[in-house]
Amino acid sequence: MCFFQPIAIHIRLKNSLKIIEVGLAKARAAIREAIRTRRYMSTKKETFIPRGSIYRNPYAFHQSHIEMMKRFKVWTYGEGEQPLVHSGPLKDAYAIEGQFIDEIESYKSPFRACNPEEAHVFFMPISVTNIVDYVYMPITTDADFYRDRLQKIVMDYVKVVANKHPYWNRSNGADHFMLSCHDWAPDISVANHELFENLIRAHCNANTSEGFQPIRDISIPEIYIPSGTLGPLLQGHGPNNRPILAFFGGQAHGDIREILLKNWKDKDDDVQVHEYLPQGPNYTKIMTQTKYCLCPSGFEVASPRVVEAIYKGCVPVIISDSYHLPFSDVLNWGRFSVQIPVEKIREIKKILLGIPHEKYKKLQKNVIKVQRHFVLNRPAKPFDVLHMVLHSVWLRRLNFALPA
Repeated sequence: MCFFQPIAIHIRLKNSLKIIEVGLAKARAAIREAIRTRRYMSTKKETFIPRGSIYRNPYAFHQSHIEMMKRFKVWTYGEGEQPLVHSGPLKDAYAIEGQFIDEIESYKSPFRACNPEEAHVFFMPISVTNIVDYVYMPITTDADFYRDRLQKIVMDYVKVVANKHPYWNRSNGADHFMLSCHDWAPDISVANHELFENLIRAHCNANTSEGFQPIRDISIPEIYIPSGTLGPLLQGHGPNNRPILAFFGGQAHGDIREILLKNWKDKDDDVQVHEYLPQGPNYTKIMTQTKYCLCPSGFEVASPRVVEAIYKGCVPVIISDSYHLPFSDVLNWGRFSVQIPVEKIREIKKILLGIPHEKYKKLQKNVIKVQRHFVLNRPAKPFDVLHMVLHSVWLRRLNFALPA
């Protein structure tokens, strides 16, 4: 529970930023020390310790997560009304958008700032998905009309908070972030590059060929959440009980899938590619029996299939030339997935058969290890997918210091 202390605003503003930056400097020093000594420093017993090759540097990641849990505070702007703001989808493919907004605005969230002066970052809880569903889809399906109005809504929101509060202007938006899983979310910043130049954008559609900048922006996983659940159960057979080499089932949405279907659709028993599944085992069951799950980009780069594969213990095969994978700051995707360039789709079988069985077993074992980072919990738990998203924002904030 937060209690606002009525201190003179000029005193708060003078001291709060200095306190924040001193704390961030201590966090950076602790992370550097963990890297140097290859050990973490904590004042409490840790329930989980990151270990192994699935992490780029497990010591840095663990210490950074400890510092985040100890210090990180997020202020959510109160401006705006539901359903366009402070609300989002809680189910289906864009569910992480609404789940994150709901979680971060909860009074029980340990990251919720009691007042803006103690916040490290500022969250603008705009739901791009809801803007599409409630404002434009009932009126038109014209994409250009939609994009233009979407951009104006978001720009208007930024102008409101910038005129009412001092925080956007002091950093030019560098300590502010938005989160959306909708395919068109990246379009918000196209119309006004100068206004959104520093804004941290957390998107499922992390397409580096369309302006996604890994240093500033955040790639978040697209997770299909059925109604009334928090996602599929973790399951799947062991590495020696998966008779199918590779599998994909889905329609030809986008050029990459068209190439995949053209080359492999219903042509091979080892590489099972179907536009429509044949009679027999369902989609989920096939994934639990498959070594490698093909995850080609569709109309946009992200796909729920990546997380579905991880949930089922199936090694994801990423087929895309411009997808910046989620949480790549800390996760080493090469240790639990395979990436195949679009130009080598014809060679899928040759490439996968060329992976020694011992290497496959290590990949599959690592898929099981990384599952915890893609599980959605409510309330969120340390190292789960919502904490991983917040950790990505935390890392961006660690990367710069505001003049105090």
